[in-house]
Amino acid sequence: MAEDLINNKDIYFPSYLGTNDKLITLLNRASQTLCEWFSKADKNGPLPFDESFKCIMPAEDGDSEEDLFSEIESLLNNSFNPVHPGSLAHLDPPPLIFSILGDLVAAGLNNNLLAYDLSPSVTLLEDSLCKWFAKKIGFNDSSGGIAASGGTLSNLNALIAARNNAGLGSDPNSVLLVSEDAHSSFIKCTRIMGLDEENLVRIETDNKGRMNIQNLRKTLDKCSINNKKIFAIVATLGTTVRGAIDPIKEISEICKEKKIWLHIDGSIGGIFALTSTQIEGLNNINQANSITINPQKIIGITKTSSLLLVSNMSTLENTFSTGLPYISSKDNIINRGEIGIQGSRPAEVIKLWLGLRSLGHHGIENILNSSIKRKDFFIKNISKNKFDIYSGPLHIISFLPKGLEPKDSDAWTQYKVNELMKNNFMLSRPKFKGKYYLRAVMGNYNTKDSHIEELLRLLDS
Repeated sequence: MAEDLINNKDIYFPSYLGTNDKLITLLNRASQTLCEWFSKADKNGPLPFDESFKCIMPAEDGDSEEDLFSEIESLLNNSFNPVHPGSLAHLDPPPLIFSILGDLVAAGLNNNLLAYDLSPSVTLLEDSLCKWFAKKIGFNDSSGGIAASGGTLSNLNALIAARNNAGLGSDPNSVLLVSEDAHSSFIKCTRIMGLDEENLVRIETDNKGRMNIQNLRKTLDKCSINNKKIFAIVATLGTTVRGAIDPIKEISEICKEKKIWLHIDGSIGGIFALTSTQIEGLNNINQANSITINPQKIIGITKTSSLLLVSNMSTLENTFSTGLPYISSKDNIINRGEIGIQGSRPAEVIKLWLGLRSLGHHGIENILNSSIKRKDFFIKNISKNKFDIYSGPLHIISFLPKGLEPKDSDAWTQYKVNELMKNNFMLSRPKFKGKYYLRAVMGNYNTKDSHIEELLRLLDS
């Protein structure tokens, strides 16, 4: 039987007999194809999509190696390329080399973070890495966390734990307080938790895009009068449109006073807490009960890489543990499928671990500091007479010509996005408080001052 497998030209799986020449050949070819695509980024631009791209489905017989690699090349050539220095539209930086390798190793292992038996080394690695992050932001020894496939799931894990901790279950009077500029994922979270739109209470922001503390206090009083039971207040550490940071110190004091769970959505800015980089408003985050951090959004950890960190791991166990009756348990080791919504999960933490190890503290600081410097360079050189600029302490800038009416912002931003794309600059156009804006995210390590100067010239023309 083994002989038949070795001699069969249709090798579908890695061999346990030490004969993996076919896999090595395919990996080498795939690596070469991918690297050639990276190398062509400057010529092809950030988004060279051809609408004639065909999605071919499986046939009766498997396709040949040549056909499949032809399809891989077509797929690559019609994909967004984050490596291009003009890719400034979103929070999607170039991938770290060692994080790419981590993805490969995770795929090859095909281990399952559901349980220790299915991923012994990776279970310990995820636990250790989450504790390392938690200590870095100032949590105590009872802290830890869990990785998830994106910030929305991390936020959802936190909110379900917060509601469970408050003993509210499916109470229809339970409410969640967020800034009016908080991420749209909280709308999804509210729906998934079986709550209505009015259960998501929005707090006004000030002229810097931060949660208004006076309005927060008024809202708390109003909720109390109306018998609304608050299970969490969410502070945003980096809003999507302008990178604003809510006043975490003041919010944490209110949460402590009222005995309310404080969750920080640090999907964008939380990673800055790992470094000595001076960011205005980045303080007191260790007073939170939970915080979401997404290393994928700036330091180039390949997708997906999101962490939920909690000050006390028992809150996750109490919320999500089911006993996993079909899985063996090991003393003193928590099966990771028992502390979050997801059951089966890939070993994605490997790419985060390898990426961080390859960078070290100095490399992480270099990437983060450079993003702030690019933002500062852009703001310093953009025409203040021509544009209104909306930005915070982080690496995001939104802007619009002065005096432009809401009805005209749609046409202007669409025109500019198209014109910039012709010159290989990709910016986004978020809609914010009734107007469309142009937004530049300065997290692309390949973007140099000369690129920004060219971008500003095109904006000014």
